Formats: sequence, structure tokens, C-alpha cells
Amino acid sequence: MSFAIIETGGKQYKVTASKILEIEKLNAKVGETIKFKNVLLINNNSTTEIGNPNIEGATVEAKLLDNVKDRTILVFHKRRRKHSRKKNGHRQKHAKIQITKILAKGGKIIDEAKIVEKKKTSKIEKKITKKEIKK
Repeated sequence: MSFAIIETGGKQYKVTASKILEIEKLNAKVGETIKFKNVLLINNNSTTEIGNPNIEGATVEAKLLDNVKDRTILVFHKRRRKHSRKKNGHRQKHAKIQITKILAKGGKIIDEAKIVEKKKTSKIEKKITKKEIKK
């Protein structure tokens, strides 16, 4: 199983093709392709390549699925015996991405996601299939 370790937002992630993960917020629009150049390690089924600190020329491509917010974290400050307290909430912003390609030096594709587009069915087709099921 091929995988890579990338660094983004001050954190390291182990990624494989077609994996969906949440990372720190990115300044990109939904549906855009993002390239991560900080690739620390690439493991093919037969070989492992370790960067010093990064692997030159290696990239990981991902598709931005959505920009989301995390659950609310309450921040509560209380000063004893002073009748003073303060309550705030915070929701961290994340980007939800799907890994599409892992590329080694020279643009050689190590692993690629097989993206299957869902076929949209119209209301008329749904009615026809429901009638066929009833018969």
C-alpha cells in the first residue's frame, strides 16, 4: 500500500490516495486542486524514500471538498472572590480535502485515486423506476 507523509499547517499527515481528511484552513475555493510540496516521506510497495527534510520534486495533489467549522469550544475565565467572569466561544475553521495523486521525483505517479462521479437521475427517471418496481 503506497502512502506519503506531508506537512501542512504545522502538522504532519500520513496520506494515501482517495483519503479524506481535515487540515488547517486553506485560502482556496471549493473544488480547486491543491499541491503540497512539503513531502517528508514516500513509501511505494517496494521502496521507501525519506527526505532531508523534504523530497525535492515530490508533490501530493488534493481536491478541496469543503471549508468547515469545528464544534464550539467554550473559553471560561473566572477570578476568585472578585465577582468577575467571562465566557467566550471559539469555532476553529478547517478545510476538508481528498487526496487525488501522489507524485514522486520527476512527476512519476505512485498512487492515484479512482474518482467515480455519481450519475444524477432526473425526477422522471425516478418515477419510471418506481413504476417498474411495483409491477
